Formats: sequence, structure tokens, C-alpha cells
Amino acid sequence: MSYFSFIILTFNEELHLPRLLESIKDLNAPIFILDSGSTDATLSIAEGYQAKIIYNKFENHPKQWDFALNNFDIQTEWIIGLDADQIVTPELKQKLVLFDENTVSKEVNGIYFNRKNYFRGRWIKHGGYFPKYLLKMFRKGYGHSDLNENMDHRFVIEGKTQIWKKGFLIEENTKENDISFWLAKHNKYSDLVAQEEVERIQKLRSQHTTRKLSGNPDEKIAFLKNIWWKLPLYWRPCIYFIYRFFFQLGFLDGKEGRIFHFLQGFWFRIIVDIKIEELLRSKK
Repeated sequence: MSYFSFIILTFNEELHLPRLLESIKDLNAPIFILDSGSTDATLSIAEGYQAKIIYNKFENHPKQWDFALNNFDIQTEWIIGLDADQIVTPELKQKLVLFDENTVSKEVNGIYFNRKNYFRGRWIKHGGYFPKYLLKMFRKGYGHSDLNENMDHRFVIEGKTQIWKKGFLIEENTKENDISFWLAKHNKYSDLVAQEEVERIQKLRSQHTTRKLSGNPDEKIAFLKNIWWKLPLYWRPCIYFIYRFFFQLGFLDGKEGRIFHFLQGFWFRIIVDIKIEELLRSKK
């Protein structure tokens, strides 16, 4: 009997899905896949691993996860939510092999995994990207998708959480090796983030996660985001990039890392700020 099931979101993931499914197949856990209209071999790959598949039109990640959690017939006590471009390392898999009802106390309803992010084949080790704790495992009925974000998806947990510092998730989207793909993808993301921030300015959207610098990883992020939203447009990408690149040693991540930190930490943020200004101007 498995104590957990996997939920995976997909859209044209024939490059990534085999890696992920191979990394978890020996766990013999139920696999549920929510697809948003793949036209490549994604679905046939999933069927080869006996995954249960349903379809939902994609609007944003938080809503997609909310649909998944409310429409799959999960019978296990725990759920693990993964992205298709992630891989469970042997060390993390071993922790899951040994997982049972005695692994965590009854008060713990969520578990953070430690992620290693790769860009163009290079591990992004600095710039605040490692360690990076993502809440990926939670008891059924105690984890919900945070619908107060347009792009960044996170699970909101009722009760206590635990951090697994050892054993990693590897995240590497090889499609992003094509810089045109990366730019197009993040241009779409910038639309979602800009719209979200405008709605926050208009008091149409609020932050539900507790803001606490000394709290769990998501509470710390909520604290920092609350500061970010109050910083002046155009200045904040500069401040963030300088802090990330120099003070958090992002420049040590080699050529690929320096490209990543500039694009993700500065270019993307500038585009968001430009679009926020455009949206606010259009509403006057």
C-alpha cells in the first residue's frame, strides 16, 4: 500500500515527463496527470506509466492546481504535487520509500522538499536559489492551492509543516535552452504578474499567507513580497538584481548563471513594471 499519490501538471512535456516518471516508478504510487491540451506524445507517455489523466483548460498555475486537487479521486493519505520538468533524486526517493504513518507526527500536515534549479545545464547554486524549499507534499484535505497569486503557485497548508533539507528535487526545463522560448514564456508570465499587482493596488486581491520573516519558507516569501509590492516601480528590479547578483553571490554561477540572474532577476521584473504602468494608465 502506498501512503501517497503523485499529481503532475502537463502541457506538451514529452521531453521532460519520461525523466520524472522514471524517477518515481519504483515507488509504486498512484500517478494522476492534469493535462491542458498536449499535442505531442505527453499523453501516450503518461498512459505507458498507468497514469490517470484528465483535461482542464489552462488559465494559470494556481487555478490548475486547484482543479487537480478537487477533481482527482485520491485515495491515499498524502499527496505530492510535482511539475513535469522536475525529477526526484535517488536520495529523495529513498526518503519516500521509507515513508509511512510514523515518519512525521500527526500534527505535521505538510513537507517541504529542497529544490536544485538548473538553467542551460548548470545548477543555479547562488543568488538565493539554493537551498530552495518548496511545499510539495501534504495530507489530503489539508493542502489547498493559493488562488491569490496569478503565476507563482504554492500550496496553503492547515497545520504544521516540516522541511526535508536532504534529498532533492531537480528542476530543469530543457526547452528553456532556447532563449526565444524562455523570453516568450516569461513575457506571458509578466502579463499575469502585472495584472495581479494592479489588482492588489486596487484592493481586489489580498495576501492570505501569514507574513513572518522567521516563519516557514512560504511565510518568509510572503513577508518579502509584501515589501516588494511597496517598493517604487523600476527601482525595485535594480535593487533586487544588485542584491541577488552581488550580495547573494549570483555572479559565481558561471556564464549560464549570470545570464539567468540577469534575465530572471532584472529583465523580467522590468517588463512587469512597464506593464503595471501601462495597465494603470489604461484604467484612468
